[in-house]
Amino acid sequence: MTKPLVSIIADQLSKLVKTADGELTILHDISFEIAQGESVAIVGASGSGKSTLLSLLAGLDLPSSGQISLMETNLNSLDEDGRAQLRGKHVGFVFQSFQLLPHLNAIENVMLPLELVGVGQSEARLAAKTWLEKVGLGDRLNHFPKTLSGGEQQRVALARAFINKPAILFADEPTGSLDEASGERVIELLFELNRENSSTLILVTHDPALAARCGRQLSLQGGRLV
Repeated sequence: MTKPLVSIIADQLSKLVKTADGELTILHDISFEIAQGESVAIVGASGSGKSTLLSLLAGLDLPSSGQISLMETNLNSLDEDGRAQLRGKHVGFVFQSFQLLPHLNAIENVMLPLELVGVGQSEARLAAKTWLEKVGLGDRLNHFPKTLSGGEQQRVALARAFINKPAILFADEPTGSLDEASGERVIELLFELNRENSSTLILVTHDPALAARCGRQLSLQGGRLV
């Protein structure tokens, strides 16, 4: 039997930050592997280190000690530009706050990841139109974020996250600021697109029902994996 490809390896990760009262340890000795195509929920109470762990796994921050391998590349061996290039090639993000650029319309926001890696404008525009149609926003291509509802903005963010067909998708509380109906639609899209692309889905959530839909849960308590 062929062993599945490994998207992420976390090896004895710890994260310390300096505060006015001294050093604070946010994560303690975290180790796990995530196979390509898995869906994994990172769960735990507020302050347990969930978002910090997500940032480390994506190379947005570096651990104080330990190693992270993302798509067989050691993040510790890369500088900030190198990690950004790796993310551009392999990673998509969905944030609770959407993080759409207000001066760009929907199709321009979705085109952006492709343009950043050198794809031509006409090709990027066609791909963005296709993805916006997939998420049910084919009639909103030229709308700016301020004219879209919260659920529509999150669907634009999903299209943007998937346009470069990322091997790994990170989602940080993707439904936290949405009403129930919009949140359910976004959840369905996350798992649908995850299945269609065999992308690894790693999400931070407080929602037990959403976590239960993932293939596996990583539970943090006081910065430790339990």
